[in-house]
Amino acid sequence: MMSTRMTAAERENFLAGTHIGVLSVADGGAGPMAVPIWYGYEPGGELRFATSPGSRKMGLVRAAGRVSFTVQQEAMPYKYVSVEGPVIGDEATSLTEYREWSIRYLGPEAGERFFASAEEFIRSMRTVRVRPERWRTYDFGKEFTV
Repeated sequence: MMSTRMTAAERENFLAGTHIGVLSVADGGAGPMAVPIWYGYEPGGELRFATSPGSRKMGLVRAAGRVSFTVQQEAMPYKYVSVEGPVIGDEATSLTEYREWSIRYLGPEAGERFFASAEEFIRSMRTVRVRPERWRTYDFGKEFTV
């Protein structure tokens, strides 16, 4: 049986694709908080996502100092990439980067409209940077021909 793991290049390119990510972060005795979120990633770089500085999510991220993050392909062949790593910083959210995310996730017209309507709020957001240390992957297409 062939390995269903992705190569380093496959996993990084998949993570760099357009997917809704699921951020998971420790939440004391309540179990991890898991929320869907837009994100950015370029192969070899850091995972980035933005959130409000006063949000529960940001408080948990800062307290834990580590997160897990998963993206998947829901259509056949099923695939996923999950990364885990330390939070290495957060900074003011770049309007240029968030505009790119808006267009990436919503398309040119809707992305521009969304960005214009949310720009003031986006200015208050923080972008969290995570260094992927552990990778878990699965590519169903490597095991079965579909």
